[in-house]
Amino acid sequence: MTQPADEPQQTPAPTGDARAREWWEEPGLPWKQKPGRADIACLSWMGVASLYGLILLPLRPVMLGLAPVVLGSLGYRTGLVMSGALGSVGDPWWPLVLVLGSLMAMKFDWIYWWAGKLWGHGLIEVWSGRSERARRRNQRAIAFTQKYETWAIFLTYLPIPIPAAVVYAALGAAGTSLRKFLTVSFIASLITSGLYIYLGWTIGEPAVEVLNTYGQYLWYVSIAMIVGIIAVAWWKAHTGNDKQPPVPGPAL
Repeated sequence: MTQPADEPQQTPAPTGDARAREWWEEPGLPWKQKPGRADIACLSWMGVASLYGLILLPLRPVMLGLAPVVLGSLGYRTGLVMSGALGSVGDPWWPLVLVLGSLMAMKFDWIYWWAGKLWGHGLIEVWSGRSERARRRNQRAIAFTQKYETWAIFLTYLPIPIPAAVVYAALGAAGTSLRKFLTVSFIASLITSGLYIYLGWTIGEPAVEVLNTYGQYLWYVSIAMIVGIIAVAWWKAHTGNDKQPPVPGPAL
C-alpha cells in the first residue's frame, strides 16, 4: 500500500556517526565530555600563558641589554645569571631578584597541574599528536614522574630536555595535592635560581663586559627574532605543520 501524497515523509533522526559533531568534540581538545566552567577557565589560562610567552620572546633580548635585573625578576635564566654578574660588581638588587625570579619562574606551573587534574592524560595526548616519537617521550616523562614525583618537579627547573608541562599534568592526574606541588616547585625554583645567580657571580666582570657589548646589537637580535616568528608561523600555515601543539617548556 502506497503512502498518500499529502502525508509528509518522516526523516529518521541522525544517530551514531551521522550525528552532527559538537564544537567540544573536535579533535585536538583534551576533554572527553562536554566541558564545564573549570575546563574553559583552565584552557583560557593556558592561552594566557602562551600569549605571555609569545609577547616576551622578542622583548627578552632588549630586556637583557637594558634591564637584566627585571628580566631576572621575571624568572628567566639569562636574566638571573646577569643579575648575579652585576651583583659581583656592586649591584645590590640580586637578593630581591632571587625571590621574585623564583616565584615568577613557577607562575604558570599550576595551570598544567590543574589541566592534569581535570583531564587526566588528555592534554598530554593532544601534545603527542600523531608523532610516535613525541608519544614515547611523553610516556617516559609520565613514568618517571609517577616513580619519583618530587625529584621530577626539581628536574624541570634544570637546563635538561624534560617536558616540564607533561610532568606537571602527570602530577595533577596522579592526584598530587596542589599544596605539595607548589611547595616543592618553589623550593626547586629557589635553589636553581640561586645557582644561576651564583654562576653569574662567579663569572663576574667579564659577563658584564659581554653584556655591555651585546647592548649595542640588542635591537637587531629582537628584530631578527620577530622576523623568525613570522616566518615560522607562515611556514606552518602553508605546510599544515601546525596540527600538533607545542609542549611548553621552561623559561631561558
